[in-house]
Amino acid sequence: MQPGCISLLCSPVRSSSSTPYLFGDLLALARRSWVQTMAQCLHELGHADYRRSDAAVLRLIARRPLAAGELGAVLGVTRQAARKLVAGLEQRGYARLESDPRDSRRHTVVLTTTGEAYAAAIVATLEAMNRELGERVDRAALIAADAVLRASLADDDARRRAAALVAPPAP
Repeated sequence: MQPGCISLLCSPVRSSSSTPYLFGDLLALARRSWVQTMAQCLHELGHADYRRSDAAVLRLIARRPLAAGELGAVLGVTRQAARKLVAGLEQRGYARLESDPRDSRRHTVVLTTTGEAYAAAIVATLEAMNRELGERVDRAALIAADAVLRASLADDDARRRAAALVAPPAP
């Protein structure tokens, strides 16, 4: 028997074990499972130190070097939190700070060769996981789920940040 479905009205639904849950609970469990699967896949590819923030941060920096403040703005975190993320990448050898050629007072985060390989592994893992999910779930259901998830974003800033990280599904 399959677990109970999520009510779009957010009323508790009983699963086969008679334990109630809400949309947010299932969303949290799905996120946790997704992150664990990513970590396992990346570990198998030789990247044993995956952190939840790595997927977003490395993909953004791979597009173009960013200052920590810009990175924080896109991610929706403080400049201090962004600096901690950058420091973690530096410590693990994935990124370095370079002076901006247009403004020597400004430093941008640039991926190292190892960081570029790690970012490529993250992108390949995400593509494989999305492809596998697309093979298991009907396209119409995925489009509906996408609409529900986008609608659940709390505010315009969250929607803007999500748009910077993920593209909408192709029609």
